[in-house]
Amino acid sequence: MLQEFKNFIARGNVIDLAVGVVIGGAFGKLVDGVVNGIIMPIVTMIKTATFDKNAIWNGAANLTDGVLNFLLLAAVVFFVFVKPMNRLKAMSEKPAAPAGPPEPTAEEKLLGEIRDLLKQKA
Repeated sequence: MLQEFKNFIARGNVIDLAVGVVIGGAFGKLVDGVVNGIIMPIVTMIKTATFDKNAIWNGAANLTDGVLNFLLLAAVVFFVFVKPMNRLKAMSEKPAAPAGPPEPTAEEKLLGEIRDLLKQKA
């Protein structure tokens, strides 16, 4: 049962799903930062016709924080989970046997037979 669980985890589907959920959550925060920090202050200023430079500056700061948090989280997930799993997969895969020479084509076989017949006559 433990081996079956290891195979389930090592298939990569679980890791891909987990990474997707974590990155998706972080991306959701990034979208919230864009909406709440940039779009909504602009909409509010247009509605009230009062332009507040501080609202835009604060929105840009929130967006920068969101982008930075997203990139840091993505880097941590990549280096802590994805990279080691890729290494484990590469180590567990058996190297492919070297391919032998390709099978001669029908034309090459015919030419070989002609060559052999000419050698016999000589």
